[in-house]
Amino acid sequence: MRTSALAFLARHGAEAPRLGWTAEPLFGGHPEHGVLRVVYAGTLMVNDRPAIAVEPNRIVFDRFCVDRTKPGQTWGPPVWEFAAKRRG
Repeated sequence: MRTSALAFLARHGAEAPRLGWTAEPLFGGHPEHGVLRVVYAGTLMVNDRPAIAVEPNRIVFDRFCVDRTKPGQTWGPPVWEFAAKRRG
């Protein structure tokens, strides 16, 4: 996941915010359990496939896409906030 997330930033990092993507739907994790609770996990935190496109409401991967506006979705804080909390 880390490699794919870094590749996403390199390839789509400037475009994603212009399309309305924020840290939570991309890099979110459960506030207590990190990415182990996938219902809170951001798009880039639940798979290890590289993203091939970013659109206003979805991230496109080679064999599937993930919508940003899934009904009832609750995005957790970015994983770096979870990591800082665990260290603190």
